[in-house]
Amino acid sequence: MLTRRVRELFARRWQGGLFRRRDFRLLWVGETTSEFGSAVTWVALPLIAVQSLHAGPFEVALLTAAAWLPWLVIGLVAGAWVDRLPKRPVMLLCDVVSMLLLASVPVADWCGVLTFWQLLAVASLAGVSTVFFTTAYQAYLPALVEGEDLVEANAKLQGSRSAAQIGGPGIAGGIAALAGVASGLLADAVTFAVSALCLRSIGSREPEVRAAAERRGLRREVLDGLRFLLTDPYLRPAALAAAVGNLCLTGMDSLLVYFLVKTVGLGSGVAGALMGSVGVGGVLGALCARRLADRLGTARAVLCCYVVGLPFMLLVPLTRSGVGLVLFAGYAVTSVGVVAGNVIYDGFVQRYTPPEMMGRIAASGSTIAYSCMPVGAVLAGALASLAGVRVALWIMSAALVATGGFLLCSPYRRLRDLPTSYGGSPGREHRLEPASNTPQQA
Repeated sequence: MLTRRVRELFARRWQGGLFRRRDFRLLWVGETTSEFGSAVTWVALPLIAVQSLHAGPFEVALLTAAAWLPWLVIGLVAGAWVDRLPKRPVMLLCDVVSMLLLASVPVADWCGVLTFWQLLAVASLAGVSTVFFTTAYQAYLPALVEGEDLVEANAKLQGSRSAAQIGGPGIAGGIAALAGVASGLLADAVTFAVSALCLRSIGSREPEVRAAAERRGLRREVLDGLRFLLTDPYLRPAALAAAVGNLCLTGMDSLLVYFLVKTVGLGSGVAGALMGSVGVGGVLGALCARRLADRLGTARAVLCCYVVGLPFMLLVPLTRSGVGLVLFAGYAVTSVGVVAGNVIYDGFVQRYTPPEMMGRIAASGSTIAYSCMPVGAVLAGALASLAGVRVALWIMSAALVATGGFLLCSPYRRLRDLPTSYGGSPGREHRLEPASNTPQQA
């Protein structure tokens, strides 16, 4: 009965609709293909370091840090540059650069000249490309899809991302077994080529680019975007919740494989299956996001997804062998809420943010959220060393639940729907004055 219900929901939400529009279909195909490739690389890159170069755990951790560090270093500046440039050419360039970087690894491996420093450089430069692509992509989507369809668009794209997280690691293992670990990066390079071809075939117009006369200094524009985000009553609490939430989730993720194998006593296959269940929760969250927004209202739906979904993470530290494994499903339930909330919130931001500031707001939010992730991994590792893995998971999951307080203390609690456009002036004095689109009071 449950399987049939999921199939019906999938048919209503994923078939037809935006998939009937050629330009969105091209974007979705390119992004879905690329997401599967990136999920393969997530597993293949450390496998190459360990198996081909005999790297230790510190070197493998450096690869992960190198991929996320560009958000901290150039994230804010990238947002200002993206606001000055046509979005689709930026995305195309990023796809081509990523394709060439990733293809260089298997070529060097086959020639016997691959080094760890090349892997580190590829991870860093691909991270820079990801910063610019992600920022431009978030600014480009509102020009491709009408405002009322943004929740559906984000749901389809986020659902593909969650599906890639389920299937990507398995694909990486299969490629490594059949063609060698370096071939996984070659497969990812091909997916970037597919993404570039799809982008090149899109015929929709570009978002408007500000004329040079309207621009201010780069530093001033970066600060304007950051100020806009941190002073807005709707964006600020979500940004703070995302920062602390990512810190906690990354900390938990860094310990989960060790926890399941060493503490709970599972084999690698069972542990991998449990980790894959988290992606299943993400797919379900993407499927139900629009229905929740329509039924509850966007503000109430975001609040419900996070405040109701996050406490299920408290079940994860209780996981034990045997029947106790079912408690790990708490992570999948939390994933349903987090992904559904992200889909609805992303659609709100894309409609609400002034178009000329979309790149800077997207980059500011991503920088704040992603820069906390390496901190979470280090903090969780320190806690596990001092108090044990299970205690560290308890602390991280409790802190994650507490992030819902940022939204409970915000205007989200008093509204049914979030505003559909910004009514103030994004200048120095950031004032929010919704006009005819004033949110309906709860």
